[in-house]
Amino acid sequence: MSDDGLEDLAGWIGRAREVEDELTAPAMRRLAALLDREAVPLARGEAVLPHWIAVLFDDAAPQSRLGPDGAALKGEFLPPVPLPRRMLAGRRIRYAAPPRIGDALVRRSEIAAITPKQGRSGRLVFVTVRHTIRGPAGVVAVEEQDIVYREAATASGGRPAGPGGDRAEPWPAAAWQEEFRTDPVLLFRYSALGFNGHRIHYDLAYAREIEGYPGLVVNGGLSTLMLIEAGLRRAGAAMLRRYAARTLRPLICGRPARLLGTAPDAHGAALLWVEDESGAPALRLEVEYAA
Repeated sequence: MSDDGLEDLAGWIGRAREVEDELTAPAMRRLAALLDREAVPLARGEAVLPHWIAVLFDDAAPQSRLGPDGAALKGEFLPPVPLPRRMLAGRRIRYAAPPRIGDALVRRSEIAAITPKQGRSGRLVFVTVRHTIRGPAGVVAVEEQDIVYREAATASGGRPAGPGGDRAEPWPAAAWQEEFRTDPVLLFRYSALGFNGHRIHYDLAYAREIEGYPGLVVNGGLSTLMLIEAGLRRAGAAMLRRYAARTLRPLICGRPARLLGTAPDAHGAALLWVEDESGAPALRLEVEYAA
């Protein structure tokens, strides 16, 4: 492969696969417990908050086909990007209809784009995957995920920059905020819900010595979930219509963090974000609530 294989990845664009899952009461009960939600209706046919489907459709790769980072090997569905570290850089999702307990769901995933870039931390490759989720009543959600691959950690150490960089952006005044406490048990329970084996979320020695983080990394999906839940409580809305998320920097487990957000405007749009212990934004969500 020329240039370490980066130019030979275009042939992976358009590759697709389908994964089936069922929206079960046990999975939603465990998610409700993670969120400290009680008395959630879980009878067959009950509608579920659409953003709760985030814990479905795990890869469930056989143990023999896991990479050294605990995630599924590249080169099966995801392209064989010749860079070792990966992170979810961003996602955009629009919900069409709430799913229901007992629904059989199908997610069709397609590699939509592969984009090499040069960042301050070295070479980057962004892989965009488009997911379309359908249930008995039709489309439930359409999502695009941007996965970023990065070079190995350097011997100089230090906290790795996020895929969004540290670019200064104007941030509005928050209408609300609350503490976001993380610990290894919370990370483990969230990873277990989605069968996520990525070692940066539970293997402290690996996170520090191999990937160069100062501690366990909080799952981006967990931060997104907690931020959405906090925003829904403040907005008094029944559900989300859409959101766009961008990871700005890693959030380290056990360190002080805050969830913040603006009040919805006349169209139901708001900005939500997570701040780390230094007050720097780590995750940004543009959301739109359903009426």
